[in-house]
Amino acid sequence: MSAELAELRLPTGWQWRRLGDQDAPALQQFFDANPEYFLRVGDEGPTADEAVQELASLPPPELRYREHWSLGFEQQGRMQALAVLDAGLQHDEVWHIGLFIVATSLHGQGVAAQLYQSLEDWAAAEGARWMRLGVVAGYEQAERFWRGRGFVEVRQRHAITMGKRLNSVRVMIKPLGEQGIEQYLSLVPRDRPE
Repeated sequence: MSAELAELRLPTGWQWRRLGDQDAPALQQFFDANPEYFLRVGDEGPTADEAVQELASLPPPELRYREHWSLGFEQQGRMQALAVLDAGLQHDEVWHIGLFIVATSLHGQGVAAQLYQSLEDWAAAEGARWMRLGVVAGYEQAERFWRGRGFVEVRQRHAITMGKRLNSVRVMIKPLGEQGIEQYLSLVPRDRPE
């Protein structure tokens, strides 16, 4: 099954586009204008080639996936959010959010929740039964946001290098429908609690 990005329906006034190498300057500008994520997880702002690195990054070779997207979300022609998604990560019905950043100026306005809901609805329509992500332990704003969307922690991974820091990352899952966490863990042994 191939996801059709045309089915991604966003809130009024928002547009999306799939990002490629040619979008590195616009993405870098977005990162530079919104360094909060990088400061919180890595104790330093985005590097000068952060966008180039992000656009070139893929899941580790040992993790199979079906499709990988970097999506830029724009409002009035200006990039205001980024989502990096992997469909079929580790199992055909698992969609993974590798990165989700919304412009700092839009925090607290419900924009992130609306954009995320658009992504979840699209994933579910394309056959996703679970959403998955990793959130840095101790990044309280992000942890609160994802818990508020219905994600639950299934395990932690430790000593993950991000910028100048080693972090612990909470692996979080959200079932989309009647399938539960136990069924997910039976299909994705890598995420079983240690």
